Amino acid sequence: MGGWSRRTLLKAALAAGLSWPLRARAFGDASRLVFAQLRHGGRWDPRPDGLPRLAWEVAKRTSIETSPLVRALSAADPDLFRHPFTVLSSDVGLPPMADAEVSALRRYISYGGFLLVDDASAQSGGPFEMSARELLARILPAGRLSRVPRDHVLYKSFYLLEGPTGRSVARPDVEAIDVGGRLAVLYSPNDLVGAFARDSLGTWELEVVPGGEGQREKAIRLGVNLAMYALCLDYKEDQVHIPFIMKRRRI
Repeated sequence: MGGWSRRTLLKAALAAGLSWPLRARAFGDASRLVFAQLRHGGRWDPRPDGLPRLAWEVAKRTSIETSPLVRALSAADPDLFRHPFTVLSSDVGLPPMADAEVSALRRYISYGGFLLVDDASAQSGGPFEMSARELLARILPAGRLSRVPRDHVLYKSFYLLEGPTGRSVARPDVEAIDVGGRLAVLYSPNDLVGAFARDSLGTWELEVVPGGEGQREKAIRLGVNLAMYALCLDYKEDQVHIPFIMKRRRI
């Protein structure tokens, strides 16, 4: 792994490269992973219980300390740079974003931020997907969403996985935009966050189809892998790292 985490890089960008004022934060926040969710003019939080549950799973299964509180932020909010993992989601089409928001997201991604674009409708070719692709083309005009190969380190950053899944399986693969050799934007067509959603009584809110609870567990493992990947500046596939995780993390 690189010497700097993505959180450190984003903080350096916030402190040195951007002119926005720093805002007060609770003591201890900096040591925990806090998921950010982009607030937009549409249905921006279709799975309100999903990310808090993922935070719980990440803390339970790894050494990463997390917070169950999800920060809802607009794309232009400077506090976004405090969060290495941001989610953009809806189950309907996204409304157009202002140019200032598009520019801010471009800076966030270029400074090391990771953006998960999650289609909560799990409808291949539906309104969310079409609008999300249009938005990503504005944010990263030189980038291109392409299939993440099954041998990518994303599928072995913590758990060894054969591929992606979610609440549904609209398509068998995820796509990503590579920026400087890292997956900076990941597009999931399968309502990944929906597989995590659990109510206050501990009951899973949504049925996972077609694979049931086994598929849900695979979705949770993918979420854990994404968190691990998003917190590292780079992952290097080498002959030491891969056998170690094969021994310790094939559960």
